[in-house]
Amino acid sequence: MEITKFQDLELNPSILRAVEEMGFEEMSPIQAKAIPVMLTGKDIIGQAQTGTGKTAAFGIPLLQRIDPKERNVQAIVLCPTRELAIQVAEEFRKLGMFMHGIKILPVYGGQEISKQIRSLKAGVQIIIGTPGRVMDHMRRKTVKFDTIHTIVLDEADEMLNMGFREDIETILGQLSPERQTVLFSATMPGPILDIARTYQKSAEIIRVVKKELTVPKIEQFYYEVNKKNKEDVLARLLDMYNPKLSLIFCNTKKQVDELTSALQGRGYFAEGLHGDLKQMQRDRVMNSFRNGRTEILVATDVAARGIDVDDVEAVFNYDVPQDDEYYVHRIGRTGRAGREGRAFTLVVGKEVFKLKDIMKYCNTKIKAQPIPSMNDVTAVKAEKILDKLKAIIENEDLSKMVDLIEERVNEEEYTSLDLAAAFLKMIMGNEGTKAEEEKKLEDFGDTGAEAGMVRLFINLGKNQNVRPGDILGAIAGETGMAGKLIGSIDMYDKYTFVEVPRENASDVIQVMKSAKIKGKSINIEPANRK
Repeated sequence: MEITKFQDLELNPSILRAVEEMGFEEMSPIQAKAIPVMLTGKDIIGQAQTGTGKTAAFGIPLLQRIDPKERNVQAIVLCPTRELAIQVAEEFRKLGMFMHGIKILPVYGGQEISKQIRSLKAGVQIIIGTPGRVMDHMRRKTVKFDTIHTIVLDEADEMLNMGFREDIETILGQLSPERQTVLFSATMPGPILDIARTYQKSAEIIRVVKKELTVPKIEQFYYEVNKKNKEDVLARLLDMYNPKLSLIFCNTKKQVDELTSALQGRGYFAEGLHGDLKQMQRDRVMNSFRNGRTEILVATDVAARGIDVDDVEAVFNYDVPQDDEYYVHRIGRTGRAGREGRAFTLVVGKEVFKLKDIMKYCNTKIKAQPIPSMNDVTAVKAEKILDKLKAIIENEDLSKMVDLIEERVNEEEYTSLDLAAAFLKMIMGNEGTKAEEEKKLEDFGDTGAEAGMVRLFINLGKNQNVRPGDILGAIAGETGMAGKLIGSIDMYDKYTFVEVPRENASDVIQVMKSAKIKGKSINIEPANRK
């Protein structure tokens, strides 16, 4: 039986704790196949593409073999580019966050070699670098190769394409014949197999080749967002499209818990689902989702397996999935039984490149969309209400209602159009007001705040015994806005400047006008740079 959980491996408790902290529930296919073999010390040829979790597949067993008391280099990972070297080093640091005494050093061209030499002299156990820069250190004798017991060639085919074959063979030739040699490559051209035959001993071949992926006919969109405003953008999309049932996917259990709490705090009927829940809790959450009491289910990929609910109108990728196949599994939860379905993905920074990989492998088009404004949300809500009214007009007997309206129109000085507009306003609540406030945001001008923020003036300062924490607590408490969204607070003797997100500025001003801080009434307004 194939091991699928990290906890079933005999791993260092510090590594297991890091995996738990990172929120991973189950090993990906390449991890399940490669980690147990690599832990035995065997040489490996792994065929796997980017986005399959292969860094952890060689990183976890490599870290398992490192002796923190030994200050010399014990392992080398070769990568084709500086970007990949930095990325792999960052992943290693996360996996080794609770392993005291482990030093990891990325080495690559473009960075001063003297800095790298100083770090090496201080003691480093793992080097992650490009072949050219590792060769530089080899020539300078700044790395002792006789203490290295493991070498990993990551994206080996890409290194060969870039002309690194000679460097790779030189480095491999310098290492102890007793070393473990691990090779990962998306493709297996002849030169890769030549290196494997020459420099590996009875290597075990592990293949995880992605099958042809097809996506169902679902409208797919993505939004480029800042990390700090992901929650706000998600809330706007939920308000704008108002799906009957929706699934939101996160990559980790921790993120599921945090997002579920945040959505519940905003008044949504949301529940979380992940591997830490007992079966009884899972059943309760799923029953609540199936019968519509819970409108939003926030889940990890593993926990969502087996969910079969036909009425899911929208899927939200709060986190870009780590595996291309997960994307297909996620969005396939909507648009079932001939119904329409929509999939939305929130993308932060360089994740847009991962999304392009998904589009390529899945042969699908995911359209970029601008983040909706409050005006957009209001317009779509009004359109949906008017569509419902159209259905009522076409299918219901409204003669008694028409009589009542005509009677009121004859008595008062307003038209039937005024009455219809008033009814729409009443149904939509304060959405129109919010949209107007959003419009006013454009009039704030340059308040001296950082991009995306508005700087506000408050007429209380140190002389009134007010501290920054009092300002933060009052704004967060009165508006319900997460404290982490509030920016810098600059306090002076008689006044204070505080930065808040642009989209929240109007709400903060409106709510705080009637609030008190330490029992004192306040005046709050946009800061004027003049």
